[in-house]
Amino acid sequence: LISHFRECWRDILDDDESNHLEKFLLICEFPMTVCRKLTVSIPCEGSYCRALVALSLILSPLWLGVYAWNNFDANIWGWQMGVFVSITLPLGLMLLRYAPGGEGTMATFLAVPIALYGFIIAATWIDAIADKLVALLEFLGVTLRIPNSIMGLTILAWGNSMADLSANVTMARKGLANMAITACFAGPLFNILIGLGAGFGLLRNIKKEDVLYVSLTPDISTGFVFCFANCIFILFSGLAVNNGVIPAGYGYMAIGLYVVYIVTSLVLNYALPEAT
Repeated sequence: LISHFRECWRDILDDDESNHLEKFLLICEFPMTVCRKLTVSIPCEGSYCRALVALSLILSPLWLGVYAWNNFDANIWGWQMGVFVSITLPLGLMLLRYAPGGEGTMATFLAVPIALYGFIIAATWIDAIADKLVALLEFLGVTLRIPNSIMGLTILAWGNSMADLSANVTMARKGLANMAITACFAGPLFNILIGLGAGFGLLRNIKKEDVLYVSLTPDISTGFVFCFANCIFILFSGLAVNNGVIPAGYGYMAIGLYVVYIVTSLVLNYALPEAT
């Protein structure tokens, strides 16, 4: 276990692709990285560590208790925590005793449910960090007198998308263009359907109302229009004109379309502040 974290530390210091600023930020993030690794089970090849998988199973209920308390004011530190620990503790000890060590790989019928459970725990980490990020953006918006819609349109959107952008560009450079393009649409689609669905579901439970009225502000309507325009352009250029092949020039057109979208949204926000 200690050697695993030493390797993670050396990966930060010996990474030639990261500049000094990135290394400094990764070093600052390292304590949080350790906490995440100690609660998120990852039995996958390449990052497998028997002791870490077992320990993360044992410690994950503690994180869930903290998460429920901070995000939902729910106290599960009573009998619920006892039941949870009575399940994860024996499982963790059994993995520590019987799971393969070293460079071995865990059996698929065990790795899949553990990975799914780790995905759920990782989602709680993402939700907790996103909650703090939104609070920070609200603080910056109030301090700098920047409208929330502008913060969401620029800083939040860019910060939330940089990891996807880096991954998609890397896949495209390695010749996996179809996978990269699919990910470009699958990621936002997941956010819209699952994010809006779960958000409205939670809001309905909180407000105890069967009907929730919403309004489309000019910046949201603008986003819908440009998203629809982008879909039309990519279908037209890829299917109607080039027989299923998206031309390289579409990339420049998409960047230009995004610039126009940003400018239009900013103009609407400042020209119609009462509507946004």
